[in-house]
Amino acid sequence: VPAEDEKSLPLPERWPRASKFALSACAATVAELVTFPLDLTKTRLQVQGEAAAQGSGAAAGQAVPYRGMLRTAAGVVQEEGLLKLWQGATPAVYRHIVYSGVRMVAYEHLRDSVLGRAEDESFPFWKAVVGGMSAGAIGQFFASPTDLVKVQMQMEGKRKLEGKPLRFRGVHHAFMKILSEGGIRGLWAGWVPNVQRAALVNMGDLTTYDSVKHFLLLNTPLTDNSLTHSVASGCSGLVAAVLGTPADVVKTRIMNQPRDKQGRGLLYKSSTDCLIQTVQGEGFMSLYKGFIPTWMRM
Repeated sequence: VPAEDEKSLPLPERWPRASKFALSACAATVAELVTFPLDLTKTRLQVQGEAAAQGSGAAAGQAVPYRGMLRTAAGVVQEEGLLKLWQGATPAVYRHIVYSGVRMVAYEHLRDSVLGRAEDESFPFWKAVVGGMSAGAIGQFFASPTDLVKVQMQMEGKRKLEGKPLRFRGVHHAFMKILSEGGIRGLWAGWVPNVQRAALVNMGDLTTYDSVKHFLLLNTPLTDNSLTHSVASGCSGLVAAVLGTPADVVKTRIMNQPRDKQGRGLLYKSSTDCLIQTVQGEGFMSLYKGFIPTWMRM
């Protein structure tokens, strides 16, 4: 397009990647705030009955009956207050602005420019898998520090009920404290299972969404409308939750564990160690704690 004509084009056409990033970030922010209580409930469920914490004495005397999703959410409201359902929402918004913007731009770039569509505009399944996993991993790596702060702030209310001192006064204090105690590497604590989770979730999410939507458009009377999007989204959310919840449980526990003065975890040596201890101490299905709110949220 000639330079003089380019100036007259709408911004989405002049800056397609930047526009996609901005739209994805705005949509993610709204979705994050609306569904955040589900995320907080999921995080609380994922550390409930943590065998490693009980074995180390970190939860001695605080054993409580298992709570499901509804009882956990109701308990937060009754014991901490309604607004505590949004505790940690600020770093979560930061996280989704970075994560959603980067992953959507990366996925579309990989799909359209690197991997390439087929002649009929379809996207082969194996390419969708590679593109989805790569986009998710890239986005989550950059967003991992905000995810770390979000998880730790989501547990502050529980710490207060257990009589433990609060760790942070706010989002800025949380970032600065983690940075001062663990350095730059401290901000990326738990990034390995975090990136693994994002890769698995995006493999299920973006891959299934694209595949189901393309199948519906080719084999049913449905057109490219909100009903088609909803069906494809429901299927993609289920697959993403099944694939990603185990890594999400490991990520949450590693990010939330107490650390020594050198920033090393006191409960788990690595994500593999956390996985083994969780399965041995609580059974395989403990890897799916928080599954229902995870799927509902997706």
